[in-house]
Amino acid sequence: MKKEKNFLMMLRQQQINYKCLFNIILFFFLICKTSFADVTKPNSKIEANQVIKIQLSALMKNDTPYKDFGIIQTWEFAHPNNQRVTGPLERFKNMMKTPSYSMLINHKGHEINEVYKSNELATFEVMVLDKDKKYYKFKWQVEKYKLDGPLKNCWLTTAVSQPMPMGSSI
Repeated sequence: MKKEKNFLMMLRQQQINYKCLFNIILFFFLICKTSFADVTKPNSKIEANQVIKIQLSALMKNDTPYKDFGIIQTWEFAHPNNQRVTGPLERFKNMMKTPSYSMLINHKGHEINEVYKSNELATFEVMVLDKDKKYYKFKWQVEKYKLDGPLKNCWLTTAVSQPMPMGSSI
């Protein structure tokens, strides 16, 4: 009888250990899935102006849901030719944090105005209000990717000008 009781106690303990292990694995899986599932991938249904909206909205809350999410999201929509010049990703992150582009990180607001659009190229004037309440204007250019593969016919960023200071907000 004592052996049976010990065996049952041992069995319950193992069940508790397995449940605990299962919960830890489930928790880890959910955290990882939540963290990386939020990056929007380019697809041919996303319009030219939406690409810029996706990038700027992510940069506006750069560290949500995780550190440098906004920069990573912006990188996703960079044209491969642009990525070759500004990458790899770690180099791009560093570039985005320099005085030339840092006003885009955690900015307070933005306005996107179409300047030119054809079937393959679109140019926008982007006004950004940075976290210090200073305005900057950018020329933002996107192009449709033409080569075969998963990016075919996707609008991707090919150029972002240096910022032009436009004064400060009251």
